[in-house]
Amino acid sequence: MVVLGALVLSLILLSFILWMLLTRRLREKYAVLWLLIGVAALVASVFPQLLFWLTGVLGVELPANLFFLLAILLLLGVALHLSWELSTSEEEIRVLAEEAGLAETHIAEVQQRLTALESRLDELGKGPQV
Repeated sequence: MVVLGALVLSLILLSFILWMLLTRRLREKYAVLWLLIGVAALVASVFPQLLFWLTGVLGVELPANLFFLLAILLLLGVALHLSWELSTSEEEIRVLAEEAGLAETHIAEVQQRLTALESRLDELGKGPQV
C-alpha cells in the first residue's frame, strides 16, 4: 500500500512539473532539475528495494535516515542554486538601473539643448510654423 501511495505521489509530482513547464510557469532550466527529482522519486517508488540496497552500501542505519539525508542535501542544493540565480539577477538589475539613470540624464540634456535651440530660433523669428 505504501508503494502504491509513493507511486501515485511520484506521478502527481511529474504531472505537476510537466503542467508547469507546458503552461510556462516553470522555466526550462529549472524544469530539468525538478524532472530529475520526479523521475528519481518514481524509480524509488517502483523499486523501493533500491533504497534498502543503497542504505546498506552507504552504511546508513535506516532507509528513512538515508531518505531524509538525500532530501536535505537536495534542498541545500536548490537553495544554493536559487541564491546564485538571485545574485546574478541582482547584478543585472543594478546594471540596468545604472543604464536607465544614464539614459534619463542624456534625455534631459538633449531636451535642454532642444529647448535652448527653439528659444534661439524664436529670437531670430524663424520659429517653427504651427
